[in-house]
Amino acid sequence: MIALTCGEPAGIGPEIALAAWERLRGRVPFFLIGDPAHVPEGAPVAVIDTPQEAARVAATALPVLAHPFAGPRIPGQPQPAQARGVIEVIARAVDLVQAGAASALCTAPIHKQALQEGAGFGFPGHTEYLAHLAGGARVAMMLAGPNLRVVPATIHIPLSEVPRALTPARIEEAIRLTHAALIRDFAIPAPRLAVAGLNPHAGEGGRMGREEIEVIAPVLERLRAEGMALSGPLSADTMFHAAARARYDAAIAMYHDQALIPIKTLDFDRGVNVTLGLPFVRTSPDHGTAFDIAGQGVADPTSLICALEMAERLARARGAA
Repeated sequence: MIALTCGEPAGIGPEIALAAWERLRGRVPFFLIGDPAHVPEGAPVAVIDTPQEAARVAATALPVLAHPFAGPRIPGQPQPAQARGVIEVIARAVDLVQAGAASALCTAPIHKQALQEGAGFGFPGHTEYLAHLAGGARVAMMLAGPNLRVVPATIHIPLSEVPRALTPARIEEAIRLTHAALIRDFAIPAPRLAVAGLNPHAGEGGRMGREEIEVIAPVLERLRAEGMALSGPLSADTMFHAAARARYDAAIAMYHDQALIPIKTLDFDRGVNVTLGLPFVRTSPDHGTAFDIAGQGVADPTSLICALEMAERLARARGAA
């Protein structure tokens, strides 16, 4: 059973949760945590008191573990009074997963500005808050789809700050977290990782930057000596075509767009955000709150469905391991 958080009520979270349930109809068992009144009107909803009740009703109604919010849902218009509820739902879901009441966590999109303005949310995003709730776990963000898995070593920082933030320790951590997750959660016993360079042409022997020589390559050499199958530093512009992807199980990118442009080009509707390093499985659709289409009934639930399906697969793999 997967716990699905409601995310930002003013976004498309309630709509895609319902649409995902309509397509899955219990095939992937999940329950929504949120305010039942925020689910689109007329939807078949079954309010449950415990996660264990969800399996009984999932084939005929969307199971909702009720968490009342302050006021109604207004699509496209975040309400400051509801920010606290969004944060509480995430914390409640983590408690349930860590207590074993759910096997995995899937999160609908949040709106960080709304949480900061409405509740003083002190984290850059979902991932950092989940790491905090997990006791300060060291985490990394993987974007995974049918054609690519990629992990950025740095995430939500300005491009101008990436070279300074790209320390050997940070690169090593991203590689180790990815390597461990591929073994434990993706059931790949001997993972092959491709590591991008930072500069054009991976620095071209130092003529276009020395980060590859001075920062990235020494980390790879040390980890290869431990037995890891690592290629790189590689020129990022030749890493993501089909023949190149066939040679590795996941790619390590140096910054946000270097990772997200290829995954969103290849798997825009089916990309899933997976948080590596947590003591529980967490996935999320790889899109935002989409305020511009919220309430119109046109939001595509494909990424959420993929996130729920991946959460189930990873939870089963982790349980088997």
